[in-house]
Order: sequence, then structure tokens, then C-alpha cells
Amino acid sequence: MAAGNVNPFNLSDSDEEAERRPSETADTERSPSDGAPGPPPGNPFSPPADAEPPSLLLSCSRTSPSGEGISVSAAATAAMAGSGETRVSVDVIAAQLLRDQYILTALEFHTELLEAGRELPRLRDYFSNPGNFERQSGTPPASKDQVLGPGGPLSKADPVLHDRAGSISTLDSLDFARYSDDGNRESDERVAVLEFELRKAKETIQALRANLTQAAESEVPSQERKNFKSSPEIQEPIRPLEKRALNFLVNEYLLKNEYKLSSITFSDENDDQDFELWDDVGLNIPKPPDLLQLYRNCGSALPLPRDMVDVAVGVDFGELPGNYITQDPPKNLVFFFFLLNSEKQSLAEQIKKLQRCVCVCVYVLYGGLSPAFQQALLSFCRMSSDSRLGAEVSRIADSEESVMLMLGRCLPHIVPNVLLAKREELIPLILCTACLHPEPKERDQLLHILFNLIKRPDDEQRQMILTGCVAFARHVGPTRVEAELLPQCWEQINHKYPERRLLVAESCGALAPYLPKEIRSSLVLSMLQQMLAEDKADMVREAVVKSLGIIMGYIDDPDKYSQGFELMLLSLGDPSERVVSAIHQVFIPAFAAWTTELGTLHTALIPSLLARIEKLLTQGEHGLDEHKLHMFLSALQSLIPPLFAVVLQNAPFTSRAKLHGEIPAIEVTRFPRPASPLQDVATIIGSREMLSALLLLYDHQLEHEGTTGWDSLLWVVNQLLPQLIEIVGRINVTSSTCVHEFSRFFWRFCRTFGKIFTNTKVKPQFQEILRLSEENVDATAGNGILTKATVPIYATGVLTCYNQEEDRKLLVGFLEDVMTTLSLSHAPLDSLKASFVELGANPVYHELLLTVLWYGVVHTSALVRCTAARMFELLVKGVNETLVAQRVVPALITLSSDPEISVRISTIPAFGTIMETVTQKELLERVKMQLASFLEDPQYQDQHSLHMEIIRTFGRVGPNAEPRFRDEFVLPHLHKLALSNNSQAVESKRIDIATQLFEAYSALSCCFISEELMVNHFLPGLRCLRADMEQLSPEHEVRTCTHTHTHTHTQDFISVSIASSLVGEDAKTKFLSKMGQLTTSGAMLANVFQRKK
Repeated sequence: MAAGNVNPFNLSDSDEEAERRPSETADTERSPSDGAPGPPPGNPFSPPADAEPPSLLLSCSRTSPSGEGISVSAAATAAMAGSGETRVSVDVIAAQLLRDQYILTALEFHTELLEAGRELPRLRDYFSNPGNFERQSGTPPASKDQVLGPGGPLSKADPVLHDRAGSISTLDSLDFARYSDDGNRESDERVAVLEFELRKAKETIQALRANLTQAAESEVPSQERKNFKSSPEIQEPIRPLEKRALNFLVNEYLLKNEYKLSSITFSDENDDQDFELWDDVGLNIPKPPDLLQLYRNCGSALPLPRDMVDVAVGVDFGELPGNYITQDPPKNLVFFFFLLNSEKQSLAEQIKKLQRCVCVCVYVLYGGLSPAFQQALLSFCRMSSDSRLGAEVSRIADSEESVMLMLGRCLPHIVPNVLLAKREELIPLILCTACLHPEPKERDQLLHILFNLIKRPDDEQRQMILTGCVAFARHVGPTRVEAELLPQCWEQINHKYPERRLLVAESCGALAPYLPKEIRSSLVLSMLQQMLAEDKADMVREAVVKSLGIIMGYIDDPDKYSQGFELMLLSLGDPSERVVSAIHQVFIPAFAAWTTELGTLHTALIPSLLARIEKLLTQGEHGLDEHKLHMFLSALQSLIPPLFAVVLQNAPFTSRAKLHGEIPAIEVTRFPRPASPLQDVATIIGSREMLSALLLLYDHQLEHEGTTGWDSLLWVVNQLLPQLIEIVGRINVTSSTCVHEFSRFFWRFCRTFGKIFTNTKVKPQFQEILRLSEENVDATAGNGILTKATVPIYATGVLTCYNQEEDRKLLVGFLEDVMTTLSLSHAPLDSLKASFVELGANPVYHELLLTVLWYGVVHTSALVRCTAARMFELLVKGVNETLVAQRVVPALITLSSDPEISVRISTIPAFGTIMETVTQKELLERVKMQLASFLEDPQYQDQHSLHMEIIRTFGRVGPNAEPRFRDEFVLPHLHKLALSNNSQAVESKRIDIATQLFEAYSALSCCFISEELMVNHFLPGLRCLRADMEQLSPEHEVRTCTHTHTHTHTQDFISVSIASSLVGEDAKTKFLSKMGQLTTSGAMLANVFQRKK
């Protein structure tokens, strides 16, 4: 064959060639060590055994570093001249390129071989060994031992060359300047090498992913897969990689169809997967179509399978542990995963470094612009650094201090542009900047912004600001709080908006623990005192009182006691209930805790309040100031829990209290419900466990050992109790408010100190004073103490503390004795009435009071029975109608038939009250029949006292009674009584009846009265009353000047009414018209029917 027709690169893969390769392998592999690589002597151009046909023609010609101008194509042409049919081995070409240091040509050759799928081991091992790229000085050696670099010849004897080395070390060792003839060539070659290395690393990662995929799929045992194949009805469980692929497709479907919230939730539930990158699935296959396409193609024929290429990563088993092969498959798999993951992470780091190197090379290659040109070019970008904001944006903070400085400059400009409703979001930023900013002036400005952040902050916004202030105070310390925060509070103390003043008041209390003690007891106390005295807003004064309480909890200057006491009295006298409630909930408990530390609670504070109560009673003999009494007594009541705590803490047994062991729980009803947690005895003591242990020892000490050596309790028994009982005896028993306040005080006092203390210390002192024994009853003078408020306060404040059977019996016996004693001694019944009113307000005691009254109903003395009848009047209003029907009415009917007329008369007020309050018709009929018997029975015709009582009762209950009862019973009988009084011979009786009739008609005149009743009963009764008034003596003491004037108006009123009725006009219209005339002329209707007493 002619030489010109021979293609030296037209290599064949025929079987004949394959048979010749084994014999040629040895010579080819030996050639590098024997000198210049070349063909064996017999056949110089025969390819070696491991050579593969190339896929590209090497047509490039480069000059070697040694100056030899031998090109690859020329060498090939010379070789072909000796033989017509010879083919050049790719390994020979690669060896020649490496020998002559054509590194980039060899790299391009190696790349194209890889793309053709025919990797050459010689080139692969060369470019994988970092030793071949170490820097060397001078020209490349011509020795055959140095052809392939310091690594030596490529042979099987050196297994190190089969190891894969890091790409970054290979690149760092290249000296590109050696192979460049000009400046640009260096960058070109370096970029080419870097791109090659990057591609190699990505291919390696792809191969690792393929191995991971195969390893993960092999988790399903082969026997289990056979079972699934043999039984198609059994569905094979989903594999992890299949699950990740389906998750990716589902998330993609949700996003494409605008199910964004579902996609977010789905991503959160699969947080171990990156749904933005398909390669994260782990499969070494292309991304499949979306779910919609899969659904549409599910019924069509499946596409033909594509050609697949298996890619694997070689693992040298010599590197594995010695027992690796003998291990169980699961352990091998875990170890294999570990190796692959480690190599994957290492390669990923190398890829990042390679990418940075590529960027550097590109910058070096194309970044050769002059600075002036670059600046002029960049000027076309629209940037602004001239303004304040532009300067801040262009100057990025590079340290914590510079960040604080930047925030200090920017926040004053940010705050005004934030919505008022969202400004609290800036509080953390402002506070952090104020804490860490180095400039005091800037810190002051930031804190000023904080307190003026919101124009009128609501509760939640104030809480946020207060929380931030406390955090600031904890961080900066007392000195900076005094210097930076307090001035802001002082500036806002007189702000026009109450919300801002409220913020100041609350800040003083919140910052109290973080202020210097001298400032707490001077400046802050003065600020709060000024606000309490001058501020007009109730909510501000309430906050001031609470902050004062906090200040009192942290104050330690004994000289401030008098100032604190005056603040307490000032707050107690505040007209706002909110302020008074705050004083009891916060200030008084805190002030009491401080006085406890000083030891002045029972030596100064409580005696001072008692002295003011006594002074008030002394000054108020002709008119007691009940408001001040309530004020002092409520303060004394709030001091009961801290006083009891002092008694426990100073007891002889306090040191013996132990918390270990079984300690019974405190009964829920052991103590009265506290008004606030600060009044809870357990809180004052420290814990419920400690209180329970002390209570056990307290009860045992009182019951068995006494009070010897117990100074605090002895003061309560010997000084406090006698003084309180003496004060109780001086208050007015008719003042229901005072009786109620003292009863409440003694009830809380006894409940707090316990049942044993009440039975052994309190009750004996009251019983000694009351002297309820029968031999001490004086029928002529009466028993003075029984008419005082001591009786109702002892009954309702002491005897009702505990509601067991023996306690109820004691209360019943005491009330029965009082009723008997007062009745037999003809003493006033005010104390007994006060007891019934106070006890009757609680339905629990209705049965008990009815028992006491029944005792009086069946008593042998008529005086006691009269008292019982009058007590029913007080009890009926609060008792339910069932008890009235079953217990009250039978008792009253029994008394209404009593032999003594005085007893029967005493029942009339109670019957009238029933008519006023009860709605049951049957019950009302029974009462109506009983009253009718009093009026119509002939035996009562001359009973002047009975008629007086009936008229008085009608006047009292008529306006509120049922209209039918008033129209059919009250008005007709009043008419009869007025008519009969005209014929009364005894002038004194006639005057009494006329006076009571006048009062009754005065009360009934404002009721709605029908025309028929007006004509038939009301006006005729008034005519009779007018006749009595005309005949009354002018010198009678009942008539006064005012009454004379009123009587004239009454006569005019009656005359006009009668004249109107006689001329046939509408009597009711004229009656109302006359009323209007009297009103417009200044004489009110109530003044017409009113007698001056």
C-alpha cells in the first residue's frame, strides 16, 4: 500500500489486533525505562496492549521548551514512511507528548479521549499525581528518568500512582510561566487546566452519587425483592430515593398550581431535602416529567429504554480494614456510606476553591483597565453618597462600635416615619443602642426618643417600654440609671397626657430595685409624693400608690417612717376607689413589711391608727365622720395578716419548725380570702409549707403551753383586744355602717388568729363585759352595755366566725339571752335590731334567726313576745317567700291571737311588711284577713294604739304594696278611720289619729289613684281630715309655723278639689291640675302633705 494512502491513525478493533496485543504489551510498558519511548524494534508502530484508538487527530504543533521544533504530525509522517500499513499507538503519542513536556496538548488529548469514552491509563495517572506539577528551576531534564517528573516512570511497580490526589494541590504546583511565550498565554493555559479539574471533580461527584444510589437501592434484601416479583399483588415498599424523587415532583406540582401555603408546609415536613435542586434527590438519572405529564402518559406505551453507562468509583480493598470482607453486609454498607460521604465533602470543598481560582484567572485576564477608566465607567451606575442616607449606606459598619454609632445616627430619622401602632417594634433596637453607644449625648437622645416614642401609649405598649427600661437598668447599673433614665421620668412628670404621666409613675416603681438607695428614699419618693398630691387622673394616682408600695419594700431609712405614714393616710382619703384599692393591695402590705423589719408594726403603726379612731369618736359625739372611721378601720384590717405573721415569727416555737416529714396541708377556709397576694400570710411567711408547720406548733402552744414569754401575742391579748372592745362600746349602735365595718374587722381578726385563740382569748373578754347572766338583769335601769354596739359586733363579728354546730348553738343562746334581757329590762331594742339586720343580710342565718324568734313567740313573758313580734318586721324583707309562708306567718298569726293586746298590736308592722314584699296571693289574703279582723272586730273599736299602728303601717307600706291591696283595702279603711276620728271625744286621741292620717295621705298622694277611688274614698277622707284640722287648737304643740303654712295650702287644695267635683268636671283632671299649679308656684306636692316635726 502506498505511503500516501495510509492513515496512521486509522486504528482497528478487529479480533486479529486483539490477539496481537498480549505479545506487545511487555515491550510497550518497558519502553519508558529503556530510553525514549517508542515502538519495539520488530514493529515500531504497533500499539501497546492497553492503548485504545483515539477519537481525534492530533494536528497541533507546539515548540518544546528545549527549542526542538519537532511536531507531532511530522513525527507521525516519518514513522509511516517505513511501513505502508502501520498504525500509531495512542500510548506512544501520549508518551511522546509527556516526554517533550507538551502538557497542555497532552491535557487536550486526554480530555478528548475521555469524551469519547476511551480513557488512557498513562494520561490518567499522570494528571492525577501532584508530584508531576511541582516547580522546578531551569529547563526540563532530558533524561529518561525525568520524563514524567519526580514521580518516576509509570509502571505497575509503583502503586501510589493509582491513588487519586486532590486537584487543588495539582493546580498550586503548576508553574505556568515556564510554558508561556507571551503574557496572555499564561492565563489561557491556567484557565484551561482549572476548567478541566473542575469538570473532573464534578464527574467524580456524579460517580459517587451513582454509587450512593446503588447502595441505597441494595438496602432491600434480595430475597424480599424476589417475593415481590413472585407475588405482584404485594406492593413493594417505597425506597428512600423513590420517596425523595416523588417529594420533589409533588412540591413542584404544588408550586406550579399556586398552592404556596401547602408547598411551604410540605417543605417544612421534609426539611432534610432541598426542593430547589433535583440533584439533591441523589439519583444519577435525568429529571422525569412533572406529575401532570406522568398522569397524561400513564396509559400510553412506555418509551424504549435508553442506553445506560455504568459509572463506579474504584475502591482499593487494601485500604479497608482487614475484616471488611468478613463483616456482615449491613456493617459493610454503613462503612461504605461513610467513605463515600467523606470523599464527597472533600470534593465539594475542592470545587469551591477551583471556582474561586477560575474567577481570579478571569479577572487577571480581562481586568487590565486603568483606574481612571474604571472610575469613569462605574460613574454610569446610579449611586448617591452625597446625602446623609447615601453616606450611611455606602459606609458599612465593620465592628460592634461602628454598628452602635450608625444606629445612633439613623434611629432619630427612622422613628418619626414608623406608624404609631407599630413603634413598639423599635423598642429593642433603641434600648440596645442606648446601652452600648459610647456617647452620653446620643444615649440621652435615644432614651428621650424611647419615652416619647408613642404619643399616648396603651397598657401593652407601656408594658413593653417598662420591660425595656428594666432590662436597660439591669445592664447598665444604678449609676447610669440615675444619670440617664431618671431625668427622662422627671421631664414627663407634668405632661399633658395622662398616659405619659402614668408611664412615669409605673417607671418609678419598676426601676426602684435598680436605683441607688439614697435616690430611692429622696428623689423618687419626692416625685411620687408630688404626683399623688397634684395629679388629677385616677389611674395615675393609682399607679403612684403602687410604685410607692414598691419603694417602701426597698427603702432602708428609718427616718422615712413618718413620711410613709402620712402618704398612707393621704392615699386612704383619696376620693377614687381605684386608689383606695391600690393602697390596700400594695402600699399597706409593703409598708407593714418594712415596719416589721423596723420592729414598729405593733408598737407604732397599729397604735397610731387606734389613736386616730379614738380621737374621731371623741370629736364625733354629735356627728361621727363615718368615712374617716371606715378609712382608719380598713387600714387596720389590712394590717391583720402581717400582725399574725409577726406573732408566728416571734413565737417560742419558731426555731422548732421543720419542713421535712409529713406536713398537713392548710385548709382552704383557714384564712379569709386575701385582697391581694401581698396580704396572704403564706406569702409573708415565705411558703405554705413553713406556714403549715408554724400553725401546728401555734395551735399546740395555745392549747397546752399558754402564752408565757410570747411578747407579741401578749400585746395582742392584753393591749390590742381591750382597746378594740372599748372602742366598739363607744360607737353609735344605730349606725349600720359602723356596725358592719367593726363586725367585718373582728370576723377577719378571729379567722386569722384561729379558733383556739378566738375561744380562749377573744370570747372571754366580750362575755366578761356583756354579763348575760340572769341575776345581773336590772328590770328598772336595764343593762347599759347591752344597748351598745358591742352586742351586734360580738354576735356578728365573733360568734359567726365558725359555723359548726356548737358555734351556732352559742350564737342562738346569746341572741335569746339578749332579747330576753332587753325585753324584761324595758331597754331599747336597737342593739338587737342591729344584730338581726346584720345577720339577716346573709341567708345562711335565716333559719337560725327564726329559731331565736320562735323562742320569743312561746316565751312566758308578754314583753319578750312583743319583742319577737317586732323583730319579724326586720326579718321578713330578706327571707324567701317559702320561709315566710312556713315559719313567719304562722308565728305572727299565733301572736295575733295572744291574750295580751300589746302583743297583738306588735304584729301589725310585720303584717304590713309582708303585704309590701310578698307576691303570693294566698299569703296576701291571709294577711289581709288578719288586718281586717283588727279593723272590723268590735273589740278593737276603742283600741287607740291599734288604730295608730295600723294607720302608721298603711302610710309606710301603701306606696309599695300591691295596687289591688292599696285600692281595695288601704284607702277605704283610711276613709273609715278618718270619718270615725271626727266623732272622737278625746282631743288628744283625735289629734294623734289626725296626725297619723296626715302622714298616711301624704305618702299615698303620689300613687296612681283611679277616678272612682278618688271620688269615693280619697277626697272624702281628705274632707274628714280637714274637719279635724279646723277644730285643732291653735296652741297645740304639734302645730308649728311651717305646719300652719302647709295646712293652709292643704285646705285650699281640698276646697278646689271638692268644688271641681261638685260642678261635674273631671275630678281626677282637676286634682292633677291643682298639683301642677302648686308645683309651678313653688309649693311642691310633698310640702303640701308634710308635717314639720
